[in-house]
Amino acid sequence: MPKPPVVADPPSLSEAQRPELIAAVDLGSNSFHMIVGELRHGQLAIIDRIRETVRLAEGLSVNGDLSVEARQRALDCLSRFGERLRDVHADNVRAAGTSTIRRAREDTNFLSEAEARLGHPIEVISGIEEARLIYTGVTHSLPPTDGLRLVTDIGGGSTEVILGEGEQPIALESLHMGCVSMTERFFSDGKLTRASFEKARMAARLELRPVKAFFRGKTNIEAIGTSGTILSTELVARELGLSERGITLGTIEALIDRVLTFDTISELTLTGLTENRAQVWPGGLSILAEIFTALRIDEMRISDGALREGLLYDLLGRLQHEDARERTVRSMVSRYQVDEEQANRVGKTAADILAQCFDAWGFKSDLSKKMLAWAACLHEIGIDISHDGYQRHGAYIAEYADMPGFPRAEQRFLANLIRSQRHRIEKSHLDALPRAWRIPGFRLIVILRLAVLLNRSRNDAEMPPMVVNASESGLSIRFDPDWLAANPLTLADLERERAFLAELGYTLTVA
Repeated sequence: MPKPPVVADPPSLSEAQRPELIAAVDLGSNSFHMIVGELRHGQLAIIDRIRETVRLAEGLSVNGDLSVEARQRALDCLSRFGERLRDVHADNVRAAGTSTIRRAREDTNFLSEAEARLGHPIEVISGIEEARLIYTGVTHSLPPTDGLRLVTDIGGGSTEVILGEGEQPIALESLHMGCVSMTERFFSDGKLTRASFEKARMAARLELRPVKAFFRGKTNIEAIGTSGTILSTELVARELGLSERGITLGTIEALIDRVLTFDTISELTLTGLTENRAQVWPGGLSILAEIFTALRIDEMRISDGALREGLLYDLLGRLQHEDARERTVRSMVSRYQVDEEQANRVGKTAADILAQCFDAWGFKSDLSKKMLAWAACLHEIGIDISHDGYQRHGAYIAEYADMPGFPRAEQRFLANLIRSQRHRIEKSHLDALPRAWRIPGFRLIVILRLAVLLNRSRNDAEMPPMVVNASESGLSIRFDPDWLAANPLTLADLERERAFLAELGYTLTVA
């Protein structure tokens, strides 16, 4: 399972009386953000925010390698974030990597080193999950409404567009263009020309073409913009007297004209525009102009809420038992016409086995219980495609479907559980898991396999009591002898399972 946060000394009495603090860390392509909230009578009050420009995307090569300079900027920033988290004693922390970290090569040790500096696990989230969390952050930062909202976030390496109604997103899209990548691509020489802007805008127009129909077919939509590029655009427009509130396409065109009065990016200085933002603003403006045109936006309001707030409120939901992952699993059960009675049988048996070996096998968090329960719910989703090899079909769905709430590593782990529920266990699939997940992951696979095996009859007959004992290298299960004698097919299945596990050096003893 994911490595736990750095363990501090046991709290003193005065520490134990402190309010509960939770924090979110957003590892963006241009900037890293951290936000800390305090739970007060069940409500969340923001008590600290930190933002640092690290320009991670600037140091990413086409092969997915990070430059030494970008890597060091990121690690130094995370060291400072980690120090602050330790100082404030945040009880729960959720950190997420976005576009650049998604594209970075996984065989480097950057992520593990980043986690060590921060002192907490870092989730690598998909673009669609990023979009969902952005929408959550925006809805919690604005007055509630039942109407339609179109939310746009231009990041350093990607742009997220979300159409939602009330608190629920309807359409989510993550586009492969951001202020850093667009500026590097079309303003790489640092020169500001009309031709460069036109090329950048054409590229943005082409990126938006396949998805624009999903976002502009409705009327009475409130357009909301968030994050660095859009917030800076609105601030500069106000400072220059081009707008009193919000942004229009006319405002953006006027700002592009102002930018073109400078010859190079290094000379670009406008009131309200920071030096760091100026370095990537031309690409961001190009994207924003085409979003207005493609999505037919008249005016865009501004929200301070974004991904970091979304992470924080999503974490709060998990703590208050409103986990988006639970909703996702329920939705997939319905979509793939899962036999819920069978899923419940398998889940109940798996939970019983896990409870009896939880301590002996060293499981340390509730995530193991949740992953096993979700795998039990979804272990037959592949049957909707074909019964032949349904575990492979189910694993493919679990790994590659958009699953709101699940970071990429959790999706892969869930897929591994589903793939390994029957027949031989492929060691190569285990080896593909993060090192810290391999042993607990294999043990969860063993539990799921036994739960599936013991419920092959698919009936509601009560399972007999079983006594499970776990050791470092195996598992023993003791049944009522009369029940075993009355179920020779189950006994044969258990014998075959013993042979499968023996191939990987694990023993299974049945009595």
